[in-house]
Amino acid sequence: MTFLEWSLSVFIFMIYLICLFTVCRLTFMKGYTVLGILGIFMPFLWLIGAILPAKRGSRQDIADANRYQAQTQEFTR
Repeated sequence: MTFLEWSLSVFIFMIYLICLFTVCRLTFMKGYTVLGILGIFMPFLWLIGAILPAKRGSRQDIADANRYQAQTQEFTR
């Protein structure tokens, strides 16, 4: 294995790890469990799950609702 092949392999693996901890986490928080699991083998599915709107009742939906409610209370004081 040449230095170039090794370098590209490490670079691609690092991109995969970064996506695992960012885009994959966002996909799971939005409630798309199947896309998150399948994304382990086909990472473009993580991007689809991250772009889709959050499912009703998911952690992301609840966090957004709480943030909106806090902002509303702050502005109505």
